[in-house]
Amino acid sequence: MSSKSTPPASHYPRRARDETISRHTLSVLVDNEPGVLARVIGLFSGRGYNIDSLTVTETEHEAHLSRITIVTAGTPMVIEQIKAQLERLVPVHAVHDLTILANERGDEKPLERELALVKVAGKGEHRVEALRLAEAFRAQVIDASTEHFVFEITGRVSKIEQFVRLMTPLGLVEVARTGVAAIARGKEGMRA
Repeated sequence: MSSKSTPPASHYPRRARDETISRHTLSVLVDNEPGVLARVIGLFSGRGYNIDSLTVTETEHEAHLSRITIVTAGTPMVIEQIKAQLERLVPVHAVHDLTILANERGDEKPLERELALVKVAGKGEHRVEALRLAEAFRAQVIDASTEHFVFEITGRVSKIEQFVRLMTPLGLVEVARTGVAAIARGKEGMRA
C-alpha cells in the first residue's frame, strides 16, 4: 500500500493547459425595466463568474433601452458560456463582446474609459507633489481646502490605477470609481 494518497476527483473539468484566462468587455443592450440588472448579476453570481467592473444607464430613452457594460475574465469557453446565457435572458436584446470585435477588426482594444474621484489630504511637500502629479495626469481639482484635494480623473483603467498608486504615499484618503464605459471602434453601432 502506497503512503501517497490521491486527491479526490473533482466534479469540474480541469482547464486545458492552452486555455488562458483573458479579460473581456461585454456590452449588453437590455430593456430598461425593474429587475433586469438583478437578473444579469444573478446569472453571474449563480454560476460563480466574477464581475470586475459594471456600469449601466439608459442609452435610448424613446426605446427604453439601457446598456450594461460588464468587464469579466475567463477562458474562451467560459466567456462563450457567459454570452450564450446572457442572450437567453428575456429582457436582453443584444450581447457584444467588444474585446472579440476589436480583435476581429484588427483594432487594439475597444474604447474604454473610467472616471474616478480621488481624495488626498496633505500639507507642504506632499500637497505640492499631489498637485504636480495631478497636472501630469490631467486630473482636475474639483474641491479643495488648505488640508485636502478632491481630484477628478478620466481615462483608461490602467491610468486611474497608476494615479491612485502614486497618490497613496501622498495622503490618499478615499477613491470613488464609476466602472468602465466602453464602445466599439468604427462606424457601426450596437442595435437590438
